[in-house]
Amino acid sequence: MPDRPTAVLAMRADVVDLVLPADLRARLETCVRLHPDVITSGFDTLAARTALRAADLLITGWGCPLIGPDILDVAPRLGAVIHAAGSVKEHVHPAVWQRGISVSSAADANAGPVIEFTLATIVLAARRTLGSAAQYARGDLPGFGERQGGDGATIGVIGASRIGRGVIDRLTTATAGYRVLLADPYVSAQTAAELGVQLVELDELCRSSDIVTVHAPDLPETHHLLDARRLALLRDGAALINTARGRLIDTDALVRECSTGRFDAYLDVSEPEPLPHGHPLFGLPNVLVTPHIAGCQGNEVRRLGAYAVDEVRRWTRGERLLGEVSAADLEHIA
Repeated sequence: MPDRPTAVLAMRADVVDLVLPADLRARLETCVRLHPDVITSGFDTLAARTALRAADLLITGWGCPLIGPDILDVAPRLGAVIHAAGSVKEHVHPAVWQRGISVSSAADANAGPVIEFTLATIVLAARRTLGSAAQYARGDLPGFGERQGGDGATIGVIGASRIGRGVIDRLTTATAGYRVLLADPYVSAQTAAELGVQLVELDELCRSSDIVTVHAPDLPETHHLLDARRLALLRDGAALINTARGRLIDTDALVRECSTGRFDAYLDVSEPEPLPHGHPLFGLPNVLVTPHIAGCQGNEVRRLGAYAVDEVRRWTRGERLLGEVSAADLEHIA
C-alpha cells in the first residue's frame, strides 16, 4: 500500500459536492489519495472497474450500487467501505465482511436531525396542530379553552434504536412533561428503567399512548408491524408519527383509519415511497405527508461527509472506527 491509500468515491452525482464540498475533500486528501474518477452510477463501466482495481477504500453515499462478490473480485486491495450516509443494508453485501473488509456508517451524524424532526413533530401532534389548522381554515378560531398542550401526554416509542433512544432522552427530561412508554422486544426491564421509560408490549403501547412514534428497523419481522389490528387499537384523538420506514405501517389500513378522522398521522416515510400523485393520504386533513426530509438535508449533508472523513482518518491510523457496522448488526439495524 502506498504512503497514502487510494480512496474511490461511489455515490450519486447530485450529492457528491454536498456530502464532500471542497474543504472536506482537502481534509480527506491529507490522509488518502482521491481517485480522479467518481463512480456515480453502476460498477460495470470501464472507468469504474479501473477505479475499483486501485481502491484501498470506498467512500460511499446515497445511490451506491451493491458491493457484491463480483465487485470485490475486481477490487483486490479493498480494505474498508466508509459510508457517508445512514443504512448500509442496500449496498453492502455480506461478502464484504466475509472478506475481512471493515464497514462504517455515518448513521450517528444523520440521527441528530431525525431526532430533532421527531421531537418537533411530537410537539405539533400534542397540540393537535392539523385539526386546529383545518378548523382555522374553515373560519372557526379555536377558543382558548379548546386548545391543547402537551403536558401529561403519554408518548409511545416503538423501538429503542439509535434515534429512538435519542428521542427518549429528550422526552424524559424533567421539563418535558411527558410520560413515555417503550415497546422493544430486545430491551430488558433494567435497561428500560435506566432509560426512564415504562416497558410495555406493543399492543398495550398502541392502546395507551396519545402519540405513537415509530423508530423500529425495517426487517422481515417488522413488515406491517402496525397492521389493521394494531392501528385499530389507537385511541380516538391520538397521533401516529413515522420517521423510520414506510413498510412498518400497512398503508391501506392507515388510509382506512385516517379517512374516519379518528386519529392524526405525520408521515415522513411511506409505502410505497414516493407516494404516487393523488394518493388518498395527500387529501386527508388529519394527515401530513413529507418527502423523507427528517434526516440530513441541504447544507446539513456535509455532516455526513465530515463524519466519513474522520472515519477515514481513523482507518488510515489503524484506530477503531466509531461508526463500525458488523455483519451481525444487519439483523437489527435499519
